[in-house]
Amino acid sequence: MDEVLEFLTENRVFYIATVDGHLPRVRPFGFVMKYDGKLCFCTNNQKEVYRQLRANPHFEISATSADGSKWLRLRGQAVFITSRETKKAALEHMPSLRRMYSEDDDIFEIFYADQAEATFADLQGNVRTFKL
Repeated sequence: MDEVLEFLTENRVFYIATVDGHLPRVRPFGFVMKYDGKLCFCTNNQKEVYRQLRANPHFEISATSADGSKWLRLRGQAVFITSRETKKAALEHMPSLRRMYSEDDDIFEIFYADQAEATFADLQGNVRTFKL
């Protein structure tokens, strides 16, 4: 998991794909943290991504290194663990989120990647897949 966390942290903008009915939806994300041994992400329960993950928790993340020579695909299921403690940890990890959220608001949501599988690949054709 640490390798995935490091890659997503170094490549701050990554893309998460969800399912909306029978259609795929993709949007940029930029927050990831390790909490209680889990790879966690955040969103806002007023957004479509939240409703989509609640309806169908399967997602996939795609990230590319700055030079485009390496990439990551992370597949998993979203399990929401929103609590005052998880929100506080997220806000401490990325203080700029305080412009939008607080520990006590009703919209900030935290989820982790359950049953996750990561695939790293590069331009030389190397591919490595493992479970988190």
